[in-house]
Order: sequence, then structure tokens, then C-alpha cells
Amino acid sequence: MAMKPRITESPHVRLIDLKSKPFFIVASVEVGNTTTKSILTATNMDTCRTHIINKIVRMTRDVRPPKPNEVIFGKTLTGVELTRESVADLVRATLTESMEKANLDIKTDLNFVVRSTGIVAGFDSPDEIGEFIKGLADGCLMAGVPPKNMTPPMSISNIVQKLQKYSKLDKVIFDGAVAGVIPPIGSTGIEIVANEMEGELATAGIKEAAKLTDVDFRNPCISIDFGTTLDGRITSPDLPYAKTIGNFCGYAGAIPDAIIRGSEIVDPKVGTALEVFEKQKPPSFLTLKIKAKTIEAYAKRIHELIIIEKVPVGRKRYGSVPVRPDAAEQIGVTLIGCDVGENGTNMDKLSTIGMEICKIHGLQVVYAIIDEVMAGVVCKLIEIAREENLIFEDTTIGITGRAGITGNKPKLILQCLEKMNLTPKIDERVVFADDGLARGAAVMARCMNSLGSSQNPLGGSHGGKCILAQRMKLQEKRYKK
Repeated sequence: MAMKPRITESPHVRLIDLKSKPFFIVASVEVGNTTTKSILTATNMDTCRTHIINKIVRMTRDVRPPKPNEVIFGKTLTGVELTRESVADLVRATLTESMEKANLDIKTDLNFVVRSTGIVAGFDSPDEIGEFIKGLADGCLMAGVPPKNMTPPMSISNIVQKLQKYSKLDKVIFDGAVAGVIPPIGSTGIEIVANEMEGELATAGIKEAAKLTDVDFRNPCISIDFGTTLDGRITSPDLPYAKTIGNFCGYAGAIPDAIIRGSEIVDPKVGTALEVFEKQKPPSFLTLKIKAKTIEAYAKRIHELIIIEKVPVGRKRYGSVPVRPDAAEQIGVTLIGCDVGENGTNMDKLSTIGMEICKIHGLQVVYAIIDEVMAGVVCKLIEIAREENLIFEDTTIGITGRAGITGNKPKLILQCLEKMNLTPKIDERVVFADDGLARGAAVMARCMNSLGSSQNPLGGSHGGKCILAQRMKLQEKRYKK
């Protein structure tokens, strides 16, 4: 029987249910290199199933230009300049539209907001990232979000009354672990990769999404997020909290973006593959069969420009993302990166190849080649993880993001992983998740409010029980006066 990818997609939820049932409503607000999103999720605390209420997506390049009195603190991968005020305006408009579309009141119906950014490649210092985070917070406040809905509650009394009985805050506090994984920060407090939070959210989101499938995606696991930039984690089987033993960084969706910019269909500076292929059907079986040798030859040429490796010590950026491989080595974390040349020096060559493919073979073949290339990137990342002894006998693999789950990529990834002989029945160990980061924001908000589920846990190991008792014992020992 042919392998079938497990691709998650949750059903929508009715407004009447949101108002009457115990739903925990969270907004995930993310400003990325390509898109800015406000995704509303609602978790039914009786079933612990998370539903997508709606999704508002804007192109980040459409952020308003800086005003004369504003300080430009950073820019996107495509060079769009950002100020704290312009980011705040973009966030306010996107979040407000999302709430209005859902017919929900931002002050009374929204329980929590989680803010994140994938735009770290254009930053030079932690101070700049700090300004961005402030801009995200400003935008939420301008939209009308109460400050208490952006920070962990101090006690159960600070949680909305209809959800108080679901909180375990009187038993365990939020200690930084999200979905049973502790972040990879050493005693110095140094962040080893600038987009670590995105990796954390993607991991938690894939864990939640996997609940819609028959894959038990708990620890140990590998999560890979293929947005414009690459992020994700590799976790250990430790209890009660798994350790982060690997991190991914570098380029992901930026690779197909660079290829399609040579087509003259999109803007040669800020155009994206998303614009071209979002409404197009994947290549037909006939196209794939007739053009098989052409697709393989071009994919090979493109892969010769892509470097996937353990990030060398001494690098300050990898795939344009700020990294600290020295700090990672000190705490036993392996950084695995994807670059195109050195910090994107070969991106123009990808565009040149893209132009050639479009002129000679057309868009359907470009689509097929991109699918082949990105499937190869996934498998190479996992191959490096195996070489670094980061994969355990029961490790599961989760993939999210536009450059990893669209088109024929899931099918090609499964075929590639099967050839690697990682485990029998590989398709039963791999899940492809829609909106992993937004789902992860919902999970993080639940963790901050200690809204866990003993019957349907996200933490712990495959096939294992809820780790609440172990967490209570650990915290009692850790915080005992």
C-alpha cells in the first residue's frame, strides 16, 4: 500500500459555541519576512481540541514606510525597512481585522495573545530584536488587548472564571517549559539562535496538530518549520521535561522565493513563491513523468548551491540568522543550518536558474523542481541530525510551514525518508501540520495558564502518561524554601 502523508487541518468552530462552551481563545500575532498573520485559535477545554477560528494574512512588505521622526531598527530579508511604530500599526490593523471578522470582542472574548517574529535575519543586535518585540506589544495594546492577556497569570483568580476549573495553576506554575520541552539556554542566558522562539512554537504546534492524526508526536521528536527562514528543534526523551538537543536555522522558504524571482512573474526583489503557487494546482502526474529527468537535473544543480551542515563554531550568522554555535556547544546543543552560499551569496544564482526553467519549461516544471528541492532539504537536515546522533529509536518527525507542506512535498519527503531507513513504517512516524506556529501560540498560552489535560497530554514521551505528578515533584524540590 502506498504511503499517505498525515496532513492536519482542523475544522472551524461556530460563533455560538465560542460564546457558550469553555473555549480558550488565543490570538497568534506573527510578523514574518514574507507575511504578517493574526490567527485566532479556540481550544475546547473539555476535549482539548484546538480549532482555527480565522486567519488574516498580509504581506509584510506592505508595512507603511518609516516616518521622518521614526528610528529604523531593522529590515526584512528583502530589505523592507521597519520602525517600532510601523510594526505596531501593522499589528494593530491585522489583529483588529481578525477579531472583527470573527465577531468577537477583543477585551471580553480574547483570552490571550502570543507575539512572535521570524524577522531576525535582518537584525544586527539583541537590542534591535527588543525593539521589534516592543513594536509587537504596542500594536496589541493599540488594538485594545488588556496587558494581563499578554503575561502569565499570578494565580487562578487572574484567569477568566469559566476556565478556572481547568487550570492546574494551584499545582504547578509555568517554569518556561512549553509542551514538555525546556528551552536551550545555558547558565549565561545567551540565546544560541535568534529565532529560537519560533522553533519552540512550531514544536508545540506540531504536537497539538498531531492530536488530529494517529501519530503520537511527543518526545523525542524533530520539528522543522519551513517559513521564509528555517527554525525547529530536536528533543530528547528525558522526563519530566525533554531537553532541546538540536536547533535548525538558516533559509527555507527563501529558497523557492529566490527561484521564482527569476521568472519575471513576481517582483524581482520582494516577490515570493507563495504569490505564484498559492492558487495553482500541484504538477500533474503526466508532467512529473514526462519531465522527470529535467526535474532531477535542475534539482541537482540547485542543491549544489545549497549548504546543509552542522553550523561551524565561529560563525556569527548562518543563513543570515544570528547564531552562537560556541554557546550551543557549551550546553550540548547541535545547531544545524541551511545556507545558500554564505549568508545568501548564491541567491542570485538561484534566480538565474529559475529564469532559465521558466523560459524553457514553464511554471508547472518550476513548481515540480521546487517540490523536489525542498524535499531534499528536509532529508539532508534529518541526515545531519542522524550523523550527529540526535535521532533515537522512537523519534517522530513533524514538518510545518509553506515550503514544507504544500504541493507534492509531503509525498516526496516520505519517499526520501523511507530510503534513509530511519524506521519501519516511516509514514506512521511523520506528520505535516498546517499553521504550526499559530497552534504553538495556543499551546504556549495554555502552558502559561497551566491549562493542561491529564487525559490528552502534550508533554511526556510516546505512549507515556501525563507528567503532572512528576512536574509537581520537581517543582516542590526546586522551589522548596
